[in-house]
Amino acid sequence: MQMQLKETNLKDVYIIEPRVFGDHRGWFTETWSKKDFEAAGLYYDFVQDNHSFSAKKGTLRGLHFQRGEASQAKLVRCVKGAILDVAVDLRHESPTYKQWTSVELTADNHLQFMIPRGFAHGFVTLTDDVEFLYRVDNYYDPSTEASIRYDDPELGIDWGFGNGEKPVLAAKDEAAPYLKDYGILF
Repeated sequence: MQMQLKETNLKDVYIIEPRVFGDHRGWFTETWSKKDFEAAGLYYDFVQDNHSFSAKKGTLRGLHFQRGEASQAKLVRCVKGAILDVAVDLRHESPTYKQWTSVELTADNHLQFMIPRGFAHGFVTLTDDVEFLYRVDNYYDPSTEASIRYDDPELGIDWGFGNGEKPVLAAKDEAAPYLKDYGILF
């Protein structure tokens, strides 16, 4: 197996640590293997890759998800800079419902985060000039797009802001509803 899967405090969410092979020329790593995932009991049919760029440290994207049949599992990684990546369990019947977990993903640590369907996802940039890649198992459907406020007190996510710092937000994320404004989502 070319990667190690580490469990998190959330059911079905994993930190993926790929093996990195380096020498005097640089390094090589395998970032996705259907065979290795299936050997670990994880079955995903990824259909789309997405790539985002954030110019400024403190940019927060999220918490995003798609509802219903359009829900997406995501395999995410940071390829330039550093982020704090967050997953929130929105599966009503899950033993970890409304709980969150986070991991620091950097270009240097090569870690990935596997987030199944039924979760909200977001990240905050820890450096300037961040590039973020994510692979999804369902196509983007704008009619099912939804979000939850990053600072929802019911979730209590620690984004690492201090001394009155405010994140750089898109207008839609700043106006996102609270979790209590939704019924059962998943």
